Amino acid sequence: MTAEPVAARVHAALDHLAGTRPALGIALSGGGDSTALLHLAHGWGRARLLAATVDHGLRPGSAAEAQEAGRAAAALGIPHETLRWTRRDGGNLMAAAREARLGLLADWAGRHGLSAVLLGHTLDDQAETVLMRLNRGAGVDGLSAMAPAREAFGVTWLRPLLDVGRAELRQWLAARGLGWADDPSNENEGFERVRVRKTIAALDLPMRQLAQSAANLAMARDALCAFAAQVAQGARSRAGSLALPLDPFRAAPLEIRRRLLVAGLRFVSGAAYPPRREAVLHALAALETGARLTLEGVIAEPRDGFLWLVREPAAAARSPAAEGADAVWDRRWRVDGLRAGQQVRALGHDPLPGLDWRGAGLTRDEAASSPGIWAGGRLIAAPVLRPVPDCGAKPLRGMEEFGALLYTH
Repeated sequence: MTAEPVAARVHAALDHLAGTRPALGIALSGGGDSTALLHLAHGWGRARLLAATVDHGLRPGSAAEAQEAGRAAAALGIPHETLRWTRRDGGNLMAAAREARLGLLADWAGRHGLSAVLLGHTLDDQAETVLMRLNRGAGVDGLSAMAPAREAFGVTWLRPLLDVGRAELRQWLAARGLGWADDPSNENEGFERVRVRKTIAALDLPMRQLAQSAANLAMARDALCAFAAQVAQGARSRAGSLALPLDPFRAAPLEIRRRLLVAGLRFVSGAAYPPRREAVLHALAALETGARLTLEGVIAEPRDGFLWLVREPAAAARSPAAEGADAVWDRRWRVDGLRAGQQVRALGHDPLPGLDWRGAGLTRDEAASSPGIWAGGRLIAAPVLRPVPDCGAKPLRGMEEFGALLYTH
């Protein structure tokens, strides 16, 4: 495989990953990797392409580089858009920039009806990521590094260059007289990835073997996911809550219980990322004693032969109000039929005495964390407890989505 010409390998990866998708986005920074991806995807010729460049505005010249990337796309007849990020103070700058980049690209993909976006991560990025995560004490999932395809922010992200080295791509570009922009921050040793990259070069570590180790661990990860899915047989959902069969859960190895709890927490809370490993392990130890606990805005309680995971009412109450005819609230509910001046907010405990939440088959916490339709301070409807003809509420996640979360990293 590695002896095949670069274009053949990348086109084969696109055949496998993108299939018959009619339109694809390209995250185009203007660097060597993404510029090669732009030309290789154009040469593949099996999908309509659009490109976008995120200008984080973190250094002089970034706007000019985004314009140059736009010109490179235009030369191939590919529509291009520059997405600008407004930085907020505080927090981890690089983490915030990565999050913003994905969010901006996801919004752009949604506006243009793109079901997938191509990313220019290479074999070198794969090897670097393995060492960075090893340095942080990562487990099997982390050391499995980057997957060729993943879901996040409502978009499928595809990485067709993971079998191709950075140097190979630049040689491919140079042979065709194609230029690219080198980001000066790639030499800034204040960034962990730059330090790792230079360490790999200094020690002459084999990139492909490091990436192969990641692939081997990915196979182990997939086996653990399959085992977790078997243990979860018999799980059920209700009004956005999740119930895992308790006896199989307790009998499973710790790592399987951890995976089930992480997927369950994300299922109920709608969180994009898993909670910290240490917090989950502490929670699992407490659950062994039969304790009821709250983690990541979710109540976990062993009850009636199941481990119940229910949205915490206080966390639901903190979720911003949603408006519009097809509103999404608390990352968990889609509510239709809202009129002007109406909002979706947490139902809360105060209205419950006037509502038959027991008759709806829910617990008090489930009812309080369900959506309420409000006009100012007045409750208009509680669609989960008492359906109304002109307004409906539907959980965004069902059991199929929980199964997918077991395989999402």
